[in-house]
Formats: sequence, C-alpha cells, structure tokens
Amino acid sequence: MISIKSSLSFSLVLVMFGCATAPPPPELLDARKAYERASKSLAAQLAPAELDTAQQALAKAEKSYEEEGPEAPTQDLAYVAERKAQIAEVTGAKVAADRDSKLADKQFKDAQLEGLDKTKQELKSEKKARAEAEKKVAAAMASLAEMAKVTEEDRGMVITLSGSVLFKTGKYDLLPIAREKLNEVATALSGSNYKAIVIEGHTDSQGKPSDNDTLSLKRAESVRSYLVSQGMPSDKVSAKGLGSSRSIDDNGTPDGRANNRRVEIIVQPNK
Repeated sequence: MISIKSSLSFSLVLVMFGCATAPPPPELLDARKAYERASKSLAAQLAPAELDTAQQALAKAEKSYEEEGPEAPTQDLAYVAERKAQIAEVTGAKVAADRDSKLADKQFKDAQLEGLDKTKQELKSEKKARAEAEKKVAAAMASLAEMAKVTEEDRGMVITLSGSVLFKTGKYDLLPIAREKLNEVATALSGSNYKAIVIEGHTDSQGKPSDNDTLSLKRAESVRSYLVSQGMPSDKVSAKGLGSSRSIDDNGTPDGRANNRRVEIIVQPNK
C-alpha cells in the first residue's frame, strides 16, 4: 500500500516534469521568429540599440518560460519581445530609407548645381560670343559707312553702292573690289533683325530704256546671288531692276549720271 507521503511526492514530480516539457506558447515562438528576422535585417547595422533592447526582452521571456512555464507572465513578456523586435526591424528600414533619401537629395542638388554651373558657363560663353559678334558687326558697319552711303528712310535702312565700283560699264559681272565691299555688307547685316532685303539696280538715262531695265535687273541679281552665297537667307533677299526710272541726280552731267548708276540695298525692319 502506497503511503500518503509517497503519493504527494510522486504528484510533485509529475507537476515539475510537466512544466519542464510543456511546449512554448505561440507568443514566444512569434517573438523568436521576429527577433531572428530583425537580426538579419538592416537593424543589425542601422538600429543596434533597438535590436539589443529586443534581445533583452526576448531573454526575459525565455527565462520566464524556463522558470514559470508557458502561461503568464511568459506570454506577456513574449508579446513585448515580439514588438521590440518588430520596432528594431522597422527602425533599421526607416534609417536606411532616410539615408537613401538624403543621398538622393544630395545627388539631386549636386546635379542642379552642376547644371547651374554649366548654364552659367554657357551663358558666359554665349554672352562673349554675342559681344564679339556685335563688335564685328559694328566694325563692318563702320567700314561700310566709309565706302557706301547708309541712310535711314521710311522704307528701311538704305545702303547705296556706286555702280562704277561694282561693275564695268555696261556689264553686270561683279568686280573683285565689289566682292570685298559686299562682304562688308553681308557681315554688317548678319546680326540684324530684318524682315526682308530688297536689292534695286539703277542706271542713268543713256541708251534704250529696255536695255537699262535689263541691265539694272541683272546687276541687282548679281548682288543678290553674291550675298546669298555669303550666307544671307535666299527667301528674304529679292532683286529688282528699275532702270533710269528713279534718278537721284541730273542725267545731263557726267557726275549726275555716275550718281544715278547705283545699287541700293534696302533693309526692311521687322515691325
């Protein structure tokens, strides 16, 4: 017959054995998984303090499980440990995101500064090129004023070149010196904002009017062709032959006839 004392001792052994072998609660299993995941995440490098806090919380839950079993307070401590591990993982991810955002922002600002610096250099180069072009045009205009008559009229800026300088008598082929003068004209007009350019050929009243009309047109066309060859837009440059219909001087004198033999380049401005 088993004594009462022996029965109590056996029951105590069963209770202690049952506590030691009871499986861990789901909360502790979840806490272990959460910590393992956090320890392998960016938290290990970017949130070590939070990860250490999670480790300490899990250690308390494990100790409670060993000493108190799977019931409370082990469940509560395991829940806390799981949340600490989740916080560590999220903190690591947030620190990484902030770092990447700052890096991206820095790269963007650096690109902006680089683009701004490039723009400044381009503007500086453009300004220098424009100043050089304006200087070149101003010099060409000054040179043009020395060899041609330049006036401002209602129809636009009128550049008048003597026919004797441009052509031989009765001819419409440009003389070598004519090309030099027309080069100055092309340079002077290259920086101008104009609507159109009309080249008018004029003659004195000597000879047949029909011959004078033909000669004046061919001379105007010769000038137009040369200016176009120097880069002036062909669609903006036209030629007219007006013969002796618009004399500016007395055709009864040699000097007057010489003044009437001319080519006028009319630069029509944009309005």
